Amino acid sequence: MIERYTLPEMGELWTETHKLKTWLQVELAACEAQAELGYIPAEAVAEIKAKANFDPQRVLEIEKEVKHDVIAFLTNVNEYVGDVGRYIHVGMTSSDVLDTALALQLVASLELIMSQLETLIQAVRQKAQEHRNTIMIGRSHGIHAEPITFGFKLAGWLAELLRHRDRLCELQKRIAVGKISGAVGTYANVDPQIEAIACQNLGLEPDTASTQVISRDRHAEFVQVLALVAASIERFAVEIRNLQRTDVLEVEEFFSKGQKGSSAMPHKRNPIRSERLTGMARVIRGNAIAALENVALWHERDISHSSVERMILPDSCTLLHFMLVETTDLVKNLLVYPENMKRNMNLYGGVVFSQRVMLTLVEKGMLREDAYALVQSCAHTAWNQPNGDFRALIASDLQVKAHLSEAEIEACFDPQHHLKNLDRIYQRLNI
Repeated sequence: MIERYTLPEMGELWTETHKLKTWLQVELAACEAQAELGYIPAEAVAEIKAKANFDPQRVLEIEKEVKHDVIAFLTNVNEYVGDVGRYIHVGMTSSDVLDTALALQLVASLELIMSQLETLIQAVRQKAQEHRNTIMIGRSHGIHAEPITFGFKLAGWLAELLRHRDRLCELQKRIAVGKISGAVGTYANVDPQIEAIACQNLGLEPDTASTQVISRDRHAEFVQVLALVAASIERFAVEIRNLQRTDVLEVEEFFSKGQKGSSAMPHKRNPIRSERLTGMARVIRGNAIAALENVALWHERDISHSSVERMILPDSCTLLHFMLVETTDLVKNLLVYPENMKRNMNLYGGVVFSQRVMLTLVEKGMLREDAYALVQSCAHTAWNQPNGDFRALIASDLQVKAHLSEAEIEACFDPQHHLKNLDRIYQRLNI
C-alpha cells in the first residue's frame, strides 16, 4: 500500500516538488502492483521504495538535454535507486504517470476547496439566521419592488452554495480516475490488473476506456464546475457592491482601522474585496473556455492540452480556494445597516406597497383595471418628488376611501404581510 502524503496547502500542492512527489507515488504504486502479481521481485520493490528519491533541480538539468520531463524524472530517480531502477515504469507510457498523478493533485485540490466551501456555507447560514427578520426592499431590474428580509436574500445564497457542494461531490468521483494502460491505452505491455491494483492503492478508479491519455472531458468539467462556483461568488460580490453604493448603503464591507480607500479622497470606503472577487471570477471563467478547447485532441493523443493545463488547473484551483477564503471573511464581517434598509423601503411614502393596495381594492369589489390605474396614478405622482407621499395620496383618495377603512389602508403598508411565508424557505434549508 502506498503511503499518502499529508495534504499540503493549496499553494504547495501545485509546486514542482509536489508534482514530482505524485509522479513518484504513481511509479511506486505500479511497482507494488507488478510485485503483487509476480511480474517483478518483491525485494526489488522494497529496495526501490527505500532508495527512490529525486532532486527537482537535477530533473530540470536533465530535461534541458533530453527535452522530456518524464524521462528526465525517471533518469534522476534511477540515479538514486541504481540497478533495480530497471523495474520502474515497465510497460508504461508517460501519460500513465502524468494523468494519474494529475488526478491525485485534482482530488487533493477538491478536498481543500470543499473544506473551505463548507466554512463559507456555515458563515452564510449563521448570517441568514441573524438577519432572518431584518426587513429591506427587494429589487427587480435594480428598481424597488416589494419587501423581503436580508436573511431571505442570504438564504438564496445558501441554497446556491449547497448545490455547489453537491456538484463538487459528484465531480470528485469523476476526476478521481487514473490510467496505467500503456501506449495508446491498449494494455499491450501492461496487465490491466496492474492498473486496477495501483489505482486502488492510490484512492482512484481506473479509467473506463482511456486512449494514451485520460479524455479531457473530465478536466473540462472540473474547470467548468469551479467556474460555476466562482460565478456564484461573483453574484454575491456584485450584490454587496450594489448595496454598498453611497445612495443605498444597506451593507458595507468591513473597513479596518487605518485602512485607506483613496489616495485623493479621504472619505472613500470602497468595496475592494468584492471587486477583487468579481475580477478573479472572470479569470476562472476564461479558464473554463480553455479547458473545453482541450477536449479535442488528435487521435489517441497529442500534447496541445498539456501547456494549457499547466496554467489553468493550478490557477483555477488556487484562485477559487482564495475566493472562498475571502468570501467567508467578507460574510462574517459584513456590516449591515437595518435603519438604512428601512429608510430606503419607505421612500416616496411606501410606493413599494402598491400591489397590496391594489389587491385589497380588488378584494373590496373594484375592477382590477380600475384599481391598477388608480394606484399607479398615486404612485407615479409620489415617485421622485422631493416630498412625494404615496401613502398620503392613497389615504386621501375618495375612491379608495369609498372602498377601504383607515385600518384597512394601514394594513396595506404593513411589511409583515410580505414575510408570512418566509419560514417555509428557512425550513427547507434547515436554518
